[in-house]
Amino acid sequence: MFSKKIVLICILMISLFSTIQAEGTFTKVASAEPTLTQEGKEKKWCPVCGMNLKMFYKTSHTAQHPDGKHRQYCSIRCLAIDHQEHNISLETVQVVDVNSEKLIDVKKAFYVLNSKIKGTMTKVSKLAFATQKEAAIFSKANGGEVVDFKTAFEKANESLKIDIAMVNTKKQKKIYPMGKKLFLKKCQPTINPMDYVEINQLKSAIATNETLCKPLKEKQLQAVALYLWDVKRMDDLGKVISKVEVKKDEKCPVCGMFTYKYPKWAAQIFYKNGDDKHHFSFDGVKDLMKFYFDAMAWGNHESSKKENITDILVTDYYSQKALDGTKAFYVVGSDVLGPMGNELIPFAQEADAKTFLDDHNGKTIVTFDKITKEEVYKLDK
Repeated sequence: MFSKKIVLICILMISLFSTIQAEGTFTKVASAEPTLTQEGKEKKWCPVCGMNLKMFYKTSHTAQHPDGKHRQYCSIRCLAIDHQEHNISLETVQVVDVNSEKLIDVKKAFYVLNSKIKGTMTKVSKLAFATQKEAAIFSKANGGEVVDFKTAFEKANESLKIDIAMVNTKKQKKIYPMGKKLFLKKCQPTINPMDYVEINQLKSAIATNETLCKPLKEKQLQAVALYLWDVKRMDDLGKVISKVEVKKDEKCPVCGMFTYKYPKWAAQIFYKNGDDKHHFSFDGVKDLMKFYFDAMAWGNHESSKKENITDILVTDYYSQKALDGTKAFYVVGSDVLGPMGNELIPFAQEADAKTFLDDHNGKTIVTFDKITKEEVYKLDK
């Protein structure tokens, strides 16, 4: 009887020790070189929050943007944000299996929800496994419930507001002040965050160009990038006079993206049909032109005919001011990409367009009346 008690105590101690070990030694960092699906120098970082993908590899998810390009996130939380803003198809999503560290189809994955392991950009952790058995073993050692991707994704969406508020509080208290201090001490004041479409592009530029900033460690780099992206960029936007005004709930009728996220590329068409006045906002001139040529191709827009157009506004690339789209000069075929890839980049002055064309390998400059439907769709290729 006594020996049975000892055996039982030993089993409980081993179980407790295993749980502590599993929690204490678990790391989200890739054990080897991670699989990165994005392109370009910015592929090392999450396009939504800028986090280093290797450091948070075991919570990483990948997906395909509607334009065909791959995107990779540090967490299911950032996937949820991108899904809302870019209409990401969940059919394309893959997740890193915690044990093998290989990408697997989320529809075949088993998630351990709300384990003792700290979540990535969220209070509730969500870790994926290739088999139900592996997920159950992890859950037994670390707590949490084994669920499918649909359930995990629903939970991520449900907690999005709380998670964003939690992250924003941390950024306000610690990260922004640290980022500002590092920026003033180690970086050139000429860095313009509005030159970049997404935060991982900005972060890549800072990390790879020592003329912009002195070498920074990853945490320092993240702090500087977040300060520039969230604070300085928004302050600069507030100083722009006569900019294209886009409300937070406005989506591009062509691609479905929230246009306010991309103020540098914002464009609008205004219509008047009798007493009805309305407008549409776009995340670039390319989508604006697609709608201009054939509004009905993007929904029931019977009142949005060419003859009902009163104004077309685009954003000057250099000044960021609103200008009459019919009087702008557009650079085509440059190496600068907008939110939806290749773009028609507008300028108020032809001289500015020529300068940009020379600096960014542009192919040609066109005026509004010379833009054709065929040329617009060629940009997608």
